[in-house]
Amino acid sequence: MYIMTASPQEQTPAQTQQTGGHPQRWLILGVICLAQLTVLLDNTVLNVAIPSLTRELGAATSDIQWMINAYSLVQSGLLLTAGSAADRYGRKKMLIVGLALFGVGSLVAGLADSTAQLIAARAGMGVGGALLMTTTLAVAMQIFAPEEQPKAIGIWAAVNSLGFATGPLIGGFVLNHFWWGAIFLINLPVAALGLVAVVALVPESKAATSRGTTPGLPVQGDRPDLLGAVLSTTGMASLVFAIISGPEHGWTSGRVMTPAAVAVVVLAAFGYWESRIPHPMLDMHFFRDRRFTGAVAGAVLITFGMGGSLFLLTQHMQFVLGYGPLEAGLRTAPLALVIVALNFTGLSAKWSTRLGTPVSIGLGMAVMAGGLVSIATISSGGYAGTLLGLLLIGAGAAVASPAMAHAIMSSIPPEKAGVGAGINGTVAEFGQGLGVAVLGAVLNARFAALISVAAVSLPGALAEAGSAEERARITDAFASGLESSQLVGAVAVLLGGLVAAALLRRAERADSA
Repeated sequence: MYIMTASPQEQTPAQTQQTGGHPQRWLILGVICLAQLTVLLDNTVLNVAIPSLTRELGAATSDIQWMINAYSLVQSGLLLTAGSAADRYGRKKMLIVGLALFGVGSLVAGLADSTAQLIAARAGMGVGGALLMTTTLAVAMQIFAPEEQPKAIGIWAAVNSLGFATGPLIGGFVLNHFWWGAIFLINLPVAALGLVAVVALVPESKAATSRGTTPGLPVQGDRPDLLGAVLSTTGMASLVFAIISGPEHGWTSGRVMTPAAVAVVVLAAFGYWESRIPHPMLDMHFFRDRRFTGAVAGAVLITFGMGGSLFLLTQHMQFVLGYGPLEAGLRTAPLALVIVALNFTGLSAKWSTRLGTPVSIGLGMAVMAGGLVSIATISSGGYAGTLLGLLLIGAGAAVASPAMAHAIMSSIPPEKAGVGAGINGTVAEFGQGLGVAVLGAVLNARFAALISVAAVSLPGALAEAGSAEERARITDAFASGLESSQLVGAVAVLLGGLVAAALLRRAERADSA
């Protein structure tokens, strides 16, 4: 249930269903999507500023890595904790706190005059980003009636794709006209507008405590699960750090194995602790629900394929097809545009309703796998095969991703909407990181085998090439490695779709029996 204050804008779940949702739900969705877009842009926008940061702040390679990773490490580590805090203390309150922290962090980052200040500011932005990532999806679930939730989640998911695709483009445009700090300061008016709109429009909702609950509805313990929060944050941050460090330092290095071992031990302790306490942050019984486990398994593999393949695609366009960074970014845009078009028009939600969740997820991921195969096998001759692959990936993701997110959120009790959003975000972060790591490892192994060198980068190999023929052979070897890794991603996505569809179908049959 939800504890509501006296504001006339706030509705109980029953009132929401009777009125078809909050009367200003679409305006509120626009507000929270704007906040979400800002968070997502900052996942990628800093990459284009690396040369400027190196030159103006004297940043070393390790500094640059921490500037980029501090944000993602803090954000991914805190997603579950942020979602739990939103459920307990109020989703509107945490949305306001998230916007404020993100705005302050952006201001400090934009005015930073040392690498240490910028790293600290990025970490603070990660805290705000974790709160925004969880509360925006949780609020969307609260203000829409069940029949409109798929379309709302589709729009929310489309904004995710838009942020991923446009980050480098916006960063490049800003850097062409202003100094590097401007890429952070442009967040300030968005955060300020978001704060005003959230205060004025968004209704408050939170899970019930043991005081004042309605008989028969779930209750939440009076004490927050502090140990669970510490364990989940430490475990997820360690896991993401290991995945980030793997491609550069080697998967068997101490820099990777140590945090990976910490992650395994701490996350195991987290699971044990959550299964033993009466009011856990993450109810482990969720994993007994086939609909939940099916959606989570599919979400890991869909983000595995998307994150890994897009990471490789940028290299394919620049190193194999010969495009510059801005040209490569523009030629990747059709993927995001297809997702935005299908979700903003509501077409993907209509298709999902007609097909049902299992078929939508299975079919969408099969189409995505076809797109990856297209990029791997018919794009060597130019951009046409890549464009076809991007369109297929976009169409598949537009149908499968919102259906997956809705399956996760709808399989969790409404009073745990924040935790559900945290799970959805954590799964996405883990899947993307794993995709980059595994598919990158496949690429490197294939490339090294073909040029008969233990381990070397493409730029390094090209620099040592003694002739045009040798350079062509090295480029062909790299293209072959990209093909192999994209095909591995396609198989993973296809299998993920089949597994998720089968589990979700079983869950539907069990519910109807």
